[in-house]
Amino acid sequence: MESRTKDLLDQHMRENYRKTSRLFSILLGAQWVFGILLAVVISPRSWAGLASATHVHIYAAVFLGGAITSLPLFLTLTRPESQATRLVVGVAQMLWSALLIHLTGGRIETHFHVFGSLAFLAFYRDWKVLAVATVVVASDHLLRGIFWPESVYGIADPAWWRFLEHAAWVVFEDVVLVFACFRGIEEMRSIARQRAELEKTFAELERTHQIVTRTEKLAAVGQLAASVGHELRNPLTAIRNAHAYISKRVMKSDAASDARTVQFLGLQEREIHACNRIISDLLDFARERPLDLRPCPVRPLIEEAFSIVTGRDGVSLINEVPVDLPVPALDKGQFRQVLVNLIQNSVEAMPAGRAGTVRVTAAMDAGRWRIGVADDGAGIDPELHAKIFEPLFTTKSKGTGLGLAVVATMLKRHGCSITLQSEVGRGTRFEIELPAQTPSAAAA
Repeated sequence: MESRTKDLLDQHMRENYRKTSRLFSILLGAQWVFGILLAVVISPRSWAGLASATHVHIYAAVFLGGAITSLPLFLTLTRPESQATRLVVGVAQMLWSALLIHLTGGRIETHFHVFGSLAFLAFYRDWKVLAVATVVVASDHLLRGIFWPESVYGIADPAWWRFLEHAAWVVFEDVVLVFACFRGIEEMRSIARQRAELEKTFAELERTHQIVTRTEKLAAVGQLAASVGHELRNPLTAIRNAHAYISKRVMKSDAASDARTVQFLGLQEREIHACNRIISDLLDFARERPLDLRPCPVRPLIEEAFSIVTGRDGVSLINEVPVDLPVPALDKGQFRQVLVNLIQNSVEAMPAGRAGTVRVTAAMDAGRWRIGVADDGAGIDPELHAKIFEPLFTTKSKGTGLGLAVVATMLKRHGCSITLQSEVGRGTRFEIELPAQTPSAAAA
């Protein structure tokens, strides 16, 4: 929140610098034109007999005014957000006040240009600009008051403290303007904080909406899964039994010598097994039965999971769980299904035609069990890590997208967490962390 508030405040300040610099780019140009007109009107041609000459004030307005205006005008157009631009503008604006005071012969009305310039410079909300401008105007009054008092005070012999009187009024205005600058920045910070809070609220609302939508979708999927699973399991069981009977009769007949007949029987058996697995995933995802926690040794549970997993040639399953590992309390059926899904997923992650290894490890630390399932397969793209446990998401051409979703659901019921570490081309490791509990003394 604080970081976002700071970013928004910086964004607002930069926008304020751009707008104020744009304002001064117009003001500086307008002052230049106004200074020339003022010099022409107040300081016309001077006459000496039959000869005439343009008054020096006109040259001052044109060339000195152009020199004062050119650099800040260039900076406001090219680097409007730079602090150097703000400081140069502050100096130039005070020099313009000095030039206008000179062109009018030190008229008191023109001195108000100083106060107006300070007010405009306060739009930057940067006290450093006001400080530099104050130094410039005080120095100008001091030096011109000593060497050329008529140009600043309109009289030849002003009191020595006259510049202090002017400086005092400038400082008085500075105090007010600096206070206004700080208050303005604080208001901008408050607005930035409110905007950051609104953004956070909108983000939370969006996440909540996504969670609600996802929950509704999962509820519908769960109801559909339970209905479809129950409706399909009975006819699938009949098909599987019929296939087993026909296979036995065919293998005892002359048709057993027909390679294509044997091939098709094997194909039917594999597809029936795949259908049964899909139905099991659907029912496991939809079913929410209470946990039956009992002491469950981990190493034998891994061996049972190995016996259920459909293997692949060249892929080795290695159980590295210590025999003397303390025994946690688990729902054996559900946790075995978790391990089966993870191990099966690791086996299928091996590129076709390449040997590989799936290792299951376990350890206990500070009352918590950590169970890891690692493979040296193809790995998972980092962009997919956040979606890997979402229902119906799969990267497999024949996957249902429910295997790892079932894992996440069952582990959540156990109060467990699961993390994923994967590197493309190097393999994947899933690690399950069981909540702290007192180890059971039950034997394997």
